[in-house]
Amino acid sequence: MSVEGSTKAVVTALGANLGIAVTKFVAFVLTGSSSMLAEAIHSVADSSNQALLLIGGKRARRRATEEHPFGYGRERYIYAFIVAIVLFSLGGLFALYEAWHKISDPHGITEWQWVPIAVLLVAIGLESMALRTAVKESNRSRGKAGWVQFIRRSKSPELPVILLEDTGALAGLVFALAGVSLTLITGNGVWDGIGTAAIGVLLTVIAIVLATEVKSLLIGESASAEQVRLIREAIVRGRDVPSVIHMRTMHLGPEELLVAAKVAVDLQDDAREVAEAINDAEARIREAVPIARLVYLEPDVLRTKGGAGVA
Repeated sequence: MSVEGSTKAVVTALGANLGIAVTKFVAFVLTGSSSMLAEAIHSVADSSNQALLLIGGKRARRRATEEHPFGYGRERYIYAFIVAIVLFSLGGLFALYEAWHKISDPHGITEWQWVPIAVLLVAIGLESMALRTAVKESNRSRGKAGWVQFIRRSKSPELPVILLEDTGALAGLVFALAGVSLTLITGNGVWDGIGTAAIGVLLTVIAIVLATEVKSLLIGESASAEQVRLIREAIVRGRDVPSVIHMRTMHLGPEELLVAAKVAVDLQDDAREVAEAINDAEARIREAVPIARLVYLEPDVLRTKGGAGVA
């Protein structure tokens, strides 16, 4: 997944949400609608999240140091996890609190009644454009994978986060539009509170999904099955490495993969021949899977016992 594509989707969403947040706050001040306040806070949370993703992407590009010899690639995962926390607390919990407050003390929208409808319709248009950009950028890297599979297996957190946020934003706007419309039609502010509660539940669910997926990346995920296959094939392609005894892989970041393996070498080879075999195998790995930046191969002699190879 290209960093440029992720950044473009994040910047597009950030611009859309900043504009939407301002108009929603104006609509809330004019009408007192709790759905508009919940949606305004939602847009503020989304804007903050997109800024966090941009910061994380920038910090992850720092060079490795003695203290952090494997680099800072995982900072993108850390900031994505913070995004989930912000979405849960600032978005979901606030919306649920505001819904409880409005349902406990319902009041209709008596002034500037056309404003929330107009703002929500404009916001739906802007969010649709932002989601379209995220979908377009995601399609370049998801291949034949379905959307659920893409979100679950993507090693780059930005696009899945933006996809879920924009999808949730659109759904939230529909809930807000329904709540405000029913309030205007019936004069009963409870509908406004129910729309706000639906927004809160939606944001809470999305935040939990994001936190779960990003947590897996933080713990450390292996390379994909296809990448593992390519690495194994690359190792044994040379004449001097007949087999892979065992191998481990782990993502140090979306575009950086650690490969550690114990490989079999010929018992008759001298030290120079073993070193050349290892160097050639490392070169083949990096050619087959370019994101395999750190490769550590340990040579061992494959002994046969009862027809089976053991190290």
